[in-house]
Amino acid sequence: MSNLIRCSLSIEPALFEKLNKLVEKEGYENRSEFIRDLIRNRLVEEEWHEDKDTLGTLTLVYDHETRNLNRNLTKLQHSNHKLFMATTHMHLDAHLCAEMIMLRGKASEIKEVANELSKQKGVLHSSLSTSSTGKNIK
Repeated sequence: MSNLIRCSLSIEPALFEKLNKLVEKEGYENRSEFIRDLIRNRLVEEEWHEDKDTLGTLTLVYDHETRNLNRNLTKLQHSNHKLFMATTHMHLDAHLCAEMIMLRGKASEIKEVANELSKQKGVLHSSLSTSSTGKNIK
């Protein structure tokens, strides 16, 4: 016997049909897997809202020829070194670079350093992907 709890819920027919369409569209084998992922996603949102120890991945696209940009990005990373776990840098063309930065720390600290990095002159786009250390979503 598996270590699962079976539960039921009441749902309007129209909403049930929308659920089934989402399950199929997303390629889930069953509604249970889909609902578990919805719950985990909501738990990650709560971790970020409650300023817990979290993970974030910041993607930056920037023009490396912008005056002092590399120096400013490096300075910000060094002054917040405890948050930085890994950085991957790639050259998109002769002028543009992409950098993916994995961060771990309090959600507010990650947001703050991501904002500081993102607003540097020469950064063309940034995106912060939020995640969890996994401790609170098992």
